[in-house]
Amino acid sequence: MAEAITSRMSFTSLKRKQPKTFTVRIITMDAEMEFNCEMKWKGKDLFDLVCRTLGLRETWFFGLQYTIKDTIAWLKMDKKVLDHDVPKEEPVTFHFLAKFYPENVEEELVQDITQHLFFLQVKKQILEEKIYCPPEASVLLASYAVQAKYGDYDPSVHKRGFLAEEELLPKRVINLYQMTPEMWEERITAWYAEHRGRTRDEAEMEYLKIAQDTEMYGVNYFLIRNKKGTELLLGVDALGLHIYDLENRLTPKTSFPWNEIRNISYSDKEFTIKPLEKKIDVFKFNSSKLRVNKLILQLCIGNHDLFMRRRKADSLEVQQMKAQAREEKARKQMERQRLAREKQLREEAERTRDELERRLLQLKDEAQMANDALMRSEETADLLAEKAQITEEEAKLLAQKAAEAEQEMQRIKVTAIRNEEEKRLMEQKVLETEMLALKMAEESERRVKEAEQLKQDLQESRDSERRAKQKLLEISSKTSYMQAAGTSSSSTVPPTDVPSFSMLNDSLPYDFKDTDMKRLSMEIEKEKVEYMEKSRHLQVQLNELKTEIESLKLKERESAMDIMHENAGSKQNTIKKLTLQSTQCRVAFFEEL
Repeated sequence: MAEAITSRMSFTSLKRKQPKTFTVRIITMDAEMEFNCEMKWKGKDLFDLVCRTLGLRETWFFGLQYTIKDTIAWLKMDKKVLDHDVPKEEPVTFHFLAKFYPENVEEELVQDITQHLFFLQVKKQILEEKIYCPPEASVLLASYAVQAKYGDYDPSVHKRGFLAEEELLPKRVINLYQMTPEMWEERITAWYAEHRGRTRDEAEMEYLKIAQDTEMYGVNYFLIRNKKGTELLLGVDALGLHIYDLENRLTPKTSFPWNEIRNISYSDKEFTIKPLEKKIDVFKFNSSKLRVNKLILQLCIGNHDLFMRRRKADSLEVQQMKAQAREEKARKQMERQRLAREKQLREEAERTRDELERRLLQLKDEAQMANDALMRSEETADLLAEKAQITEEEAKLLAQKAAEAEQEMQRIKVTAIRNEEEKRLMEQKVLETEMLALKMAEESERRVKEAEQLKQDLQESRDSERRAKQKLLEISSKTSYMQAAGTSSSSTVPPTDVPSFSMLNDSLPYDFKDTDMKRLSMEIEKEKVEYMEKSRHLQVQLNELKTEIESLKLKERESAMDIMHENAGSKQNTIKKLTLQSTQCRVAFFEEL
């Protein structure tokens, strides 16, 4: 009884100690996950759990986004999850997205998972036209997206129509031109074929490098009003704050880099910016909602922190990640070179095997032809032998007839003297008989010569038969040798002097020697030069495509952004020109808009 009471009390206390939990659903760009979270968890606890699950270390770019009353908000790290204005129905849903964008994707994005998540997010924004992308650049980006998904182009596998179900171009671009899906696919595939040899990570990085040069990449837009009450757009991105007209999100009217801003604050709907130069007055603007001001402030603080961080030496964590990334890149490059060498050797072995098989078939055909010739020679020899025998018998018969004719001639001569008339008649008959005998003698002689000739032909036929048999034996021996060589070639393995790495042993250590690293550095330098050349070539191709499809454009379907993009310069050059003026002039310009 006492034991039962003790066990019941232990169960009750254990039940009381178990923390209450709630279910959270996290939606990333390519997956959904669910977690059981404790009621006391703060935003950082949930965020760290998601990052650990994804294997993500470059956490400073990302955040957990949710929507409240048609306004985007981000989970605060130091606040309890359930203390946010999130729906209380389970599962509580958050979107794991990039909150801040790098200035230079190639320099700042180190991990493959970071690159992949950025690639998926930017690709979706371009397809949904949240980022404006010109038509010719859309085709190029689509080709890199196809390379990332399908790998190297293979005409035998990637046949016409294989992109029919893929969403690769913004609908605005498709509707702007009188082009069929097959025509778009043809142009995308032409560029896709040129990306041969690029891995998925490299293709995604090339996509991001092109996308980051578009005007709307990484910019968060907010509706604001200046002192005069003019409605404008505030753009917040990695470089600073930008002011736009409502109708033009591509080209800012003025800009304020982060290194010119000392302090940002808000009170209710009023936002205050304090420039770094204390002599310059603060400038203010109003937003539509208090919640929007909170979001603007979060984005400003985060982007400013990253802006300053980029201009300092990398932390130990980042240095470690970059070192690991370089080693991984070197390992992958050496692995690709090894696989390329093995593929080349395999292709050469297959070519040799095909050549041997072709030669073997040729020798078999020659052997069959020789065998057929031999059979014909044997048949001809048999016919000649039979004909020679018949000719000999005919010659003997003619000789016998000639002898009989001679005897008959003698008898006629003896009988002819009996009667003069008979003599005369017999003389005539003798003359005829002599002529017949002469002809028979000539025919007999001819038949003897023909028999001799036939014997000679028979001998030559037998010699030809003997030579044919000898050639057949030589071809048979060659065929056996080629078969043996073909069998050996088909089972050929790469030479032992080619470096080989086991793909099945994940714990295999990689030892990079100084000579290997020097060679790799030279190859990387060579790749840089080739990339510059390719960039120039790519720009030429983009211009050619733009010229080619220009005649198919439907001018009446051009959007305002299409027209503005034609007159806009590059994003970096535009901001540089705007910041040439003093901060005071730009503040005054903003207030007078």
